[in-house]
Amino acid sequence: MKQKIFLSSVQKEFALEREALHRHILTDPVLQLFFEPILFENLPANGAQPIEVYLKEVTQAEVYLILIGKEYGFETPSGISPTELEYNLAQEENVFSLAFIKNETEAERDPKEQALFRKIQNSLSYKRFSTTNELLSEVTKALVVILQQKGILRSIDFDSEVNSKAKLDAIDEDKVNNFISLARYKRGFPLREGTALPKVLSHLNFISETQLTNSGILAFGQNPQQFFPTAVVKCAHFHGLHVAKPIPDHRVIKGDVFTQVDEAVDFILSKIALSVGLRSQTNQAPLQYEIPRAVIAEAIVNAVAHRDYQSKGSVQLMLFADRVEISNPGGLPPELTLDKLRIDHASYPRNPHLAEALYQAGYIERFGTGTGEILRLCKEHGLLEPIFNLEEGFKVTLWRPTTISGQVTGQATDQVTDQATDHVSGQVSGQATGQVKEGIRRVLYVINEELKTSEIMDILDLKHREYFRDNYLLPAIEEGYLELTIPDKPSSPNQKYRLTEKGQLLKNKLEQDA
Repeated sequence: MKQKIFLSSVQKEFALEREALHRHILTDPVLQLFFEPILFENLPANGAQPIEVYLKEVTQAEVYLILIGKEYGFETPSGISPTELEYNLAQEENVFSLAFIKNETEAERDPKEQALFRKIQNSLSYKRFSTTNELLSEVTKALVVILQQKGILRSIDFDSEVNSKAKLDAIDEDKVNNFISLARYKRGFPLREGTALPKVLSHLNFISETQLTNSGILAFGQNPQQFFPTAVVKCAHFHGLHVAKPIPDHRVIKGDVFTQVDEAVDFILSKIALSVGLRSQTNQAPLQYEIPRAVIAEAIVNAVAHRDYQSKGSVQLMLFADRVEISNPGGLPPELTLDKLRIDHASYPRNPHLAEALYQAGYIERFGTGTGEILRLCKEHGLLEPIFNLEEGFKVTLWRPTTISGQVTGQATDQVTDQATDHVSGQVSGQATGQVKEGIRRVLYVINEELKTSEIMDILDLKHREYFRDNYLLPAIEEGYLELTIPDKPSSPNQKYRLTEKGQLLKNKLEQDA
């Protein structure tokens, strides 16, 4: 039996789109087998009041599909349009609902239609469109997903799809063994380092018979961008509140998904403010980033794990004076809405095998806890509530505790030249010395004794060794603030680093000024 789709909108405004949707669903080779579109204007007259007819059809539909444009339409005596009445009833009756928003009408949207859109925005997963062809494409995708989730259509998604161009030698065995070591520590992964590569990949569902899957390449590929050029994280740091030149720092992070997450998190941590607490029970002063690392990591991992890898877009990370924006080409699955993200909810990963590998390595949890953890930690640290947005893919906005009054204060930059600032409170607290790169400053903060690279990284909560080396460690050595404890064997596993006399003098000055 076919599932009825009730098409809801202002009839006059969307006359062409309604007819195109009706015709498309009736003639598409796949959709016509499973769906029956219902248009009010095509229903036979039966003597009943129009309002009774279309509301009855809503209750009998399996799918409710609403189009939002600029017009609110005819209003009933209660002051509510038929479209909004239909929408309200569909939600009351728990009819599976889809919303599609016309982009070009944004600026001239009727206030009541705007209010209806805002009501929908937090209750439904929605998509935007500009042309009729875009609308037909988005509706087709949504309806196919419904069929797949109900088990009516079975297909291999991108995550599990075999990549015919990739051979087993595209996998980096060192990456696999590093993953095993981490996953054994984090989750008790059952396989050991050195296990035959096909066995490991098979255990993770990254191989089908002898062929690699897309997710296997993204997780352990020597060069994943050879196969997926847009599978990158684009990072940019802006001094002000908007996208504008000059751009102090920007980069494109490539590599496997673990590298992308680690380096993207470290990119943000190196730019936001870091405060140093008082030493009480230990020789090491506690450090606190203005936005907790866990918040940044959750947002970035979610973007990388759940993005649409078939899209030509990339994960984008933008740091402004007052906020961090993390977006990915994808969106929410039909089961989730923006409202549901704020409460406990099940997990519906777009790329389940890739998400499983990230789970095994301790990067994510299985049970849809990511957004809840972001909200909880931001509240605990006195930050403004993050914003989740579906305007273009899926975007998370994290707010910085920055005070803005004429100029931005409390902003960490690559070159700190004039003032040392208490970044958490935004109050000026003293004079800095010269022009000290922020990476050097942070290394000096944490070194009170001889420490290994891994120990310094642990204290600073950084994960990507190459990023730390290039942006923290080497600059401090080159400027003469740090020295090696075994200078004639720089790659020794026992190598540690300590402050030079010059480094200790600068650290003392920084602590006096703080």
